[in-house]
Amino acid sequence: QLPLVESGGGLVQPGGSLRLSCAASGFTLDYYAVGWFRQAPGKERERLSCLTSNGEIINYANSVKGRFTISRDNAKNTVYLQMDSLKDDDTATYYCAAQRGRDKKCQGPRPMYDYWGQGTQVTVSS
Repeated sequence: QLPLVESGGGLVQPGGSLRLSCAASGFTLDYYAVGWFRQAPGKERERLSCLTSNGEIINYANSVKGRFTISRDNAKNTVYLQMDSLKDDDTATYYCAAQRGRDKKCQGPRPMYDYWGQGTQVTVSS
């Protein structure tokens, strides 16, 4: 079983909503900062938002501020990304990643993370 699995992607019309899930298995997310990222074809990976192990929310991407919300359900060992008012430009593959440590804030290149999910596709189109 993969340590991090994203789900909840799909096809949605502009203005619609989706909630992505990032479920962990084999370890508890309590000790990890968990971030959401996305990558569209031909573009660099974009860091969206981070939820630290202390519960701090850091919104990195201005493009999604006020529209995307990160949250955690410790009982389900899952982190969510609620996406509202979706736009065509939000079309991408969305990934979650976990970084162990109380001081971590979802910073650094890919190898600095302990776990990455396989990604879930989000397509915004009419």
